[in-house]
Amino acid sequence: MAGIIEVRDLSKTFETDDGKVEALQNISLSVQAGDIYGIIGMSGAGKSTLVRCLNYLERPTSGTVEIEGRALGALTESQLRETRRDISMIFQHFNLLMQKSVIDNICFPLVIGGMKKKDAKKRAEELLKIVELSEKATAYPSQLSGGQKQRVAIARALAANPKILLCDEATSALDPRTTQSILQLLKDINRNYGITIVIITHEMSVVREICSHVAIIGEGRLVEQGRVSEIFAHPKTPEAKELILKGSGTDRRTLEDRQKELMKGKCCVRIVFSVNSSFEPVIANMVLKFGQPINILRADTKNVEGIARGEMILSLPDDHEIQEKMKSYLTERGLAVEEVNGYVDQ
Repeated sequence: MAGIIEVRDLSKTFETDDGKVEALQNISLSVQAGDIYGIIGMSGAGKSTLVRCLNYLERPTSGTVEIEGRALGALTESQLRETRRDISMIFQHFNLLMQKSVIDNICFPLVIGGMKKKDAKKRAEELLKIVELSEKATAYPSQLSGGQKQRVAIARALAANPKILLCDEATSALDPRTTQSILQLLKDINRNYGITIVIITHEMSVVREICSHVAIIGEGRLVEQGRVSEIFAHPKTPEAKELILKGSGTDRRTLEDRQKELMKGKCCVRIVFSVNSSFEPVIANMVLKFGQPINILRADTKNVEGIARGEMILSLPDDHEIQEKMKSYLTERGLAVEEVNGYVDQ
């Protein structure tokens, strides 16, 4: 089934003083109406260039972008402007007009678009209720917290009743608690108004928390895509495995370095617990069955598509036959099992 956004064989090349830079190469993906779709990658992977190609703020060098079946590259400038009214965007640094009040920031694109000031103000007041900032209508951006500024930016983006909301690193400048509140607001908007949301981020925690599908970008190429729950349980590419295991924060480096040391020369597996397998003491039973100790190098619980999923990294005994039996035992009990030595110990 065709999605509300269809990207086919999209490439983008920039001309620089040092020569050509291939920012994107042969990207193809489909976003269904009403979805919350994540595009994730490390800094410089090309994800922000991709999101700007989705509304033709950047014109692709080759390939096509279709919005509701209309190829943006085939539209006239006036048709493109009309189509963009269905596509709103929010940014990492809010992009508010500092000399205007909160309500005037929301009214501004409406008035520019031809709406009467009275009607624009009424619409802005409705949006302030949605983002829970009615009491800040007359305040100025300098008087707001980062989370409040982003809520104003979201209200402004919703002003024209868009069908698609593009979020370019919308939570990167926020602290974890505020990030959670903004993600909850985006989920509420998606659920209550059916707006399709595309989130560009380098934070796997954001994708796990809010997205149903994800595309992983590495060095300008689409390296993996699918449901978040499937990729979390069975990452196939080094880029996906790195994002899932290591996250994006710098506060975990010491822990990760320690894990690498422990993993050297060992058979290590990552296991993911499903809802059903979470009720059985699988690890304890396995130790009792085989009479062999194991080392738990890491254990954590993640919220993936609204469901708590546990994961562990285990160091298995040195005996190869026991290793294979243990892996089979874990698989038979509904756990996702994969070896992690190859990409954690680098």
